[in-house]
Parts: sequence; structure tokens; C-alpha cells
Amino acid sequence: MKEVYPEFADRVDFYAIGQSPFESIELLESYRKKEGYPWPVAEIESSVLKDLQILQQSTKIALDHQGIISYRAGYARGGPTEWREVFVDLVERAGR
Repeated sequence: MKEVYPEFADRVDFYAIGQSPFESIELLESYRKKEGYPWPVAEIESSVLKDLQILQQSTKIALDHQGIISYRAGYARGGPTEWREVFVDLVERAGR
């Protein structure tokens, strides 16, 4: 992801979102800085996780410009080639 994101940073909004009630935004931000991730982190309400059917850690989803899920993957999925395809799709859907 670190290799792919910079190419799309000005056209795709990307956030790493913590799902554990035990991980504060400060902890997530500390981890982001330690790992050198260029994207922002955010917290989310547990009801939204439930609505999106996110039931396990490391679930990855992409929402298009209309809020429609265009990609969903679980743990150990989503290498650079796959993420590039996801981002290209998001850019095309948004007409950017």
C-alpha cells in the first residue's frame, strides 16, 4: 500500500480506521508515524462497522464517491497490484 497510495493521494481519500475500542486515535496515530504510513487514521462508531458488516480485523473496503462498496477483502489480501486496480476503479467511477 505504501508503494501505491502516493500515486493516488490527490484523487482518492484513504483512511486507516481502527475498529478496536481499546485503540485510541492517539495510539493509531503513533503506530502510523512509527510505520511511516502517509495516510491519515480515524476512529469509527461501532454501529457503522456493524452496518458495513466488518466482523474481523484487517477487513478492507473501498467506498466509491456515492458511498457504494466497490471492494471488500479480508486478512492477507490486497497486494500492490490489487490496490492499484481498486484505486484506478475509484478514480474512474468518480470521473477524476
